[in-house]
Amino acid sequence: MKKTLVALALASTITPLMAHAEAGDWVVRARVVDVSPNTGSELGKTVNANVAPLMSPGAQLEVDSNVIPEVDISYYFTKHIAAELILAIGTRHDVSIKGDSLATVGNQNLGSVNALPPTLTLQWHFNPDQTIDPYVGAGINYTAMLDRKLQFSSGALAGTDIKVDNNTFGYALQAGVDINLKDGWLINADVKYVDMNTDVKMNNGGSWTKIDSLDINPWLFGVGVGKRF
Repeated sequence: MKKTLVALALASTITPLMAHAEAGDWVVRARVVDVSPNTGSELGKTVNANVAPLMSPGAQLEVDSNVIPEVDISYYFTKHIAAELILAIGTRHDVSIKGDSLATVGNQNLGSVNALPPTLTLQWHFNPDQTIDPYVGAGINYTAMLDRKLQFSSGALAGTDIKVDNNTFGYALQAGVDINLKDGWLINADVKYVDMNTDVKMNNGGSWTKIDSLDINPWLFGVGVGKRF
């Protein structure tokens, strides 16, 4: 009898420490996210083919990383299945030319673009009844390119305008873990890969000529806290 009472007392102290997801629950998370583009570019080859041999074939566009705040909202259809909508603010990235061995244009900064990337994923949670709950997800991303105008700042093309296409659709893959705490609070770590491809065009004598198919394809590494309602 004493052992039973002790077990019940321990259970009563442990159970309130963890609040697990159930069907119909909402979870709001706030994260700090490092947006790290996995850039793919053939700028030099495309320019040589479509405009003029002003750059070496190794010239590429590069997009730098940025750290941003992010808020996401999840709805649990069951305790295993949830949908997550990521509502990040715009993420600004500098765009530059790298790897150009010719002095005609040369390596240079072209300016920056501001990408607004709302993403919707469907998740599978492996251990919703445990303190540590890992999950995987997949979904779709829509990226609106804001402040998307660039410009050559030096070399033979100095002053020539460049623009990035204003939107792009792609898939998103996700993996992460929730650590369930007391009163519905949780700690979260999350990583996503977003398929993000766009065209880059140059103002060539009054008409816009495509000069690159730019693969941005960022990795998003996030940590944060959440609350279940």
